[in-house]
Amino acid sequence: MGLLDHKVVLVNGGSQGVGAAIARAAVREGAVVAVTGRRPEPGEALVAELAADGGKAMFVQADLSDAEQAKASVAEVVDAYGRIDCLVNSAGLTSRGTLLDTTPELFDQHIAINLKAPFFAMQAAVSDMVARKAPGTIVNIITSSAHGGQPFLAPYVSAKAGLIGLTRNAAHAHRWDRVRINGLNIGWTATEGEDATQKTFHGAADDWREQAAAKLPMGKLGQPDEIADFVVFLLSDRSGVVTGSVIDWDQNVLGGLD
Repeated sequence: MGLLDHKVVLVNGGSQGVGAAIARAAVREGAVVAVTGRRPEPGEALVAELAADGGKAMFVQADLSDAEQAKASVAEVVDAYGRIDCLVNSAGLTSRGTLLDTTPELFDQHIAINLKAPFFAMQAAVSDMVARKAPGTIVNIITSSAHGGQPFLAPYVSAKAGLIGLTRNAAHAHRWDRVRINGLNIGWTATEGEDATQKTFHGAADDWREQAAAKLPMGKLGQPDEIADFVVFLLSDRSGVVTGSVIDWDQNVLGGLD
């Protein structure tokens, strides 16, 4: 028996990085999975990979910065499979900006992807769960930077801190509907997106992962597959009654000083 046997799981922002790792883990644990992304090539490649391994998956092309498309991603899954049991909001925009140089346009982009998209995807998913009087689970991928973060992450931190509040508010609002909603504050993670970010914004060399790992307590960056295993646990009944929790998943200890 898998942890997610026969569950219908939507992973928004699931065509690469942490989202793709979550999709793989969910299929491994018996789920039917849908993933969204803006570009069809990586999404369709992932679905083909999952199908080759015996999994059942579909790709939904969506620009989640558009709230209507965020809602429609859920509707398409419900149309295809009759319901949605689990939602993971893993899409994220990490482009840089400080308090002094962030433009209104950049700020709005971060709000659209990092806060507005999860809000309206959750709205659509919870609406389906409530209408069916069925339990469900949601996990929002947030960030340890939401506690403060670096100066160059001002719009990112603003939006992700809002997602922490949304996670707790929605969990409280729908606890009697047996819809459990939790968040994961992940730290520095080895993904394709992070590789592009480091090279684009920080001029990093090809061996930046090795250099970064040498300076970290566990000798490595966060690994997508390890995060995925934790997310699957939170989505599953094995995580019990927990809801409204925002868990720090990182190797830096908040408040700890050397």
